[in-house]
Amino acid sequence: MTTRPTACLALADGTVFYGQGFGATGETTAELCFNTAMTGYQEIMTDPSYAGQIVTFTFPHIGNTGVTPEDDETADPVAAGMVVKWDPTEPSNWRATGRLQEWLAARGRIGIGGVDTRRLTRAIRQQGAPHVALSHDPDGNFDLERLVAAARGFRGLTGLDLAKDVTCAQSYRWDEMRWAWPDGFPRREGPGHKVVAIDYGAKRNILRCLASAGCDVTVLPATATAEEVLAHAPEGVFLSNGPGDPAATGEYAVPMIREVLDRGLPVFGICLGHQMLALALGARTVKMNHGHHGANHPVKDLETGKVEITSMNHGFTVDSQSLPADVVETHVSLFDGSNCGIRLKDRPVFSVQYHPEASPGPQDSFYLFERFVAALEAERAGNATEPA
Repeated sequence: MTTRPTACLALADGTVFYGQGFGATGETTAELCFNTAMTGYQEIMTDPSYAGQIVTFTFPHIGNTGVTPEDDETADPVAAGMVVKWDPTEPSNWRATGRLQEWLAARGRIGIGGVDTRRLTRAIRQQGAPHVALSHDPDGNFDLERLVAAARGFRGLTGLDLAKDVTCAQSYRWDEMRWAWPDGFPRREGPGHKVVAIDYGAKRNILRCLASAGCDVTVLPATATAEEVLAHAPEGVFLSNGPGDPAATGEYAVPMIREVLDRGLPVFGICLGHQMLALALGARTVKMNHGHHGANHPVKDLETGKVEITSMNHGFTVDSQSLPADVVETHVSLFDGSNCGIRLKDRPVFSVQYHPEASPGPQDSFYLFERFVAALEAERAGNATEPA
């Protein structure tokens, strides 16, 4: 480096990485992960599943397409900070409305550039996701002992319920559909299948996919009870993505899901919602060494033999060995064999660990939303033929 460092990243083991700060000034502590996606840094930073984490981007060109409000997955960034190889450049994209640096600064998020992200990624893979402290000081004054101590003092994500921090404050309706040229985000019109979506940290594009597939979506907070869910007379229930330890969130989510299952409603879960469903069905979840974060993860559908390239963001996983006899493992990761999908044998209840809404990422798995709607249509047709 030819200039004095203005940011540093201190790991709990005492390792320190120096670089150039951008975005907000100050300090933050979090768990450090890495993401291998080659696009979508704005969607990644605003993904509620990253609460309590700082993201290391393995792709070096971060910031080069700027930012636009259309790409926010929530109103503000949720990830605590970002680590990049090269300092963000001036944006060059027809959709850009601003620069990443100012976007982060206005939202209180710290970035550090000029870091050897390859070395950092290797360390995370070999030693597990570390606890870190990230500091940005334009004068370059850092108390390293205090920063390392702050990293060691971070409590970690195990046992932590973060869904309550990122969920909506009250219920609302959603009718915005997927982006389409040239109109942007159209609105769904006409009747649809009534679906209640439980917001454990829902990404906007997941809700758009539900609307595009034909769902009339009502979003409820993570703490919604079964009584509150069923009061909307849904044809099906969706369980969203979200952050933190699924076992902690499950303390209040699992009883609700079990009551919904007892009513025989179709259920579809993604990411944390997948883990919540697995817990409700009697399985266990475990913390992963460094998790799966990226848009290039191969997943095999065990029932069709098809391989999908998927987007993932999770640090906990369902223990496939703990699945009950009436639960079928439907998908597995081809990176490490971890569980990526389940379904009930005799009911339209299923979930996946990955993100079929593709924001960012490939669109191989959009069919899952169509499968959910097909289950809703089958239930509606079955109810219509039942004797009064």
